Amino acid sequence: MSTAVIAQPTTNSVPNPNPNQALWEKGDFTRLAQTMRRSGEDVVASLNVEPHFNTLDVGCGDGTTALPLAYRAARVRGVDIARNLVDAGNRRFAAAGLANGSIQQGDACDLAGVPDESCDLVLSMFGAMFAPRPVDVARSLVRVTKAGGRIVMGNWIPGDPTLVAQILRISAQYAPPPAGFISPILWGVPDEVVARFGEAGIPADRVETRRDTYRFEFAGSPAGFLAVFRDYYGPTMNAYAAAQAAGKVDDLHRELTALFAAQNRSTDPALSVFDATFLRVTVRV
Repeated sequence: MSTAVIAQPTTNSVPNPNPNQALWEKGDFTRLAQTMRRSGEDVVASLNVEPHFNTLDVGCGDGTTALPLAYRAARVRGVDIARNLVDAGNRRFAAAGLANGSIQQGDACDLAGVPDESCDLVLSMFGAMFAPRPVDVARSLVRVTKAGGRIVMGNWIPGDPTLVAQILRISAQYAPPPAGFISPILWGVPDEVVARFGEAGIPADRVETRRDTYRFEFAGSPAGFLAVFRDYYGPTMNAYAAAQAAGKVDDLHRELTALFAAQNRSTDPALSVFDATFLRVTVRV
């Protein structure tokens, strides 16, 4: 019998015709987001947000970067495709007493309801990269940004040796994508980023890319942190389900257990710390 246990979906049982929405509603990303708060604050602190800014956070989850934006900007609107994360984020805004921010359900491919040229800063940390039509994403991000404004993205990098890229690589081996699928981590390839924003009308010299680091801090062991991914992170949940169906769940669990143990940077048994490299994209509109 397998030693790996797969959590059941936590959202309602109504069938969801949108595969991307279903993926992110399948688990509960808030459990993972709790380990990302400090780096989310650090990213926002690095953006030189001015008090008059109207900001947009795309694929914002429950507000890991949207809430820090709201402490600095005049207005922040978050957009996320998952209904459970929209609800969780709005509860966090209310609990913090931040009346200048809110989150709505939406798709990064069109950003319906967000007016043209309405944002001084558009941010997306590991969110918009997972939308299925990347050129439409680039066009939508450009559409809603004011002339002279900025788009900033954080995107995982294919083949990178650090944690998240390796989780996605291993998971894909057990749950191969369907035909025609465009890998989200192509957003971590600089030439792809330049080409996509080029199709949205942005010259290459206005697109800057560089490597940066995001940190996860988990109050527990590496095995405990793996359990969070296994039980609450949609792509990893899918990999475990596919591996279980193929009789390979123990193989997957063994690979990921070794990965998490090797990547932990903490010597404190009560704390696990993981650094993950990402591509930081800055587009000047």
